[in-house]
Amino acid sequence: MRALWLLLGLALAGCDMALPGGEGRYTPAMTPEQAARSFAQVVSAVEPQAEAECRRQAPQLNCDYRIVVDGRRAPPNAFQSVDSAGRPTITFTISLIASVDNADELAFIMSHEAAHHILTHLDRQRRNSAAGAEVFGELATLSGGSAKDVARAQELGAAVGARAYSKEFELEADELGTVIAFRAGYNPLIGAGFFARIPDPGNAFLGTHPPNADRLQVVYQTSARLGLVPGAPSG
Repeated sequence: MRALWLLLGLALAGCDMALPGGEGRYTPAMTPEQAARSFAQVVSAVEPQAEAECRRQAPQLNCDYRIVVDGRRAPPNAFQSVDSAGRPTITFTISLIASVDNADELAFIMSHEAAHHILTHLDRQRRNSAAGAEVFGELATLSGGSAKDVARAQELGAAVGARAYSKEFELEADELGTVIAFRAGYNPLIGAGFFARIPDPGNAFLGTHPPNADRLQVVYQTSARLGLVPGAPSG
């Protein structure tokens, strides 16, 4: 873990990051050393809670999370993937770690990505993509399209299918991510403040992410059920 702190400290030095979407410049509230230390602490706190929730909700999955840092000059991003052995991997770019205001934001983002795995969103997305490719390919065949036309239709169908429920997946991950972050000792209401600084995708047709307001509402409602909102009934 000490080596991770040193790596992050070196890689983050002097960062002045652009926000996701490339809109404007943002100077992070934490120094590079603080960001590196917070990231290591967040990993130590969130990972066991994510694994416990994974074993509880999806015991058939590999729940041994691997958290990695992409040290290349890449835009701020975090994403979940699964390696060839089925192990869930959460990747953070250095620029995202540098762009957060506090540890709560890091914890919320990490918990959100962990939730994607628990909720099997990647598998569901692949099935939706395959179904879209099949339907569009059949339509192109029935309309007398050439082999090239069918192939193009399948590509389009796969893209449409993959995006069909992506907004719902993001909101589901926000809800479960709120719970995981809370159980790890962080405040998801503060963590979701990250949405206030990223471009709002709105409600674009076949967009991949829901409006920021919808995401904040899910976090608020879930936090209220957890007793984090004064005066709100907990459930």
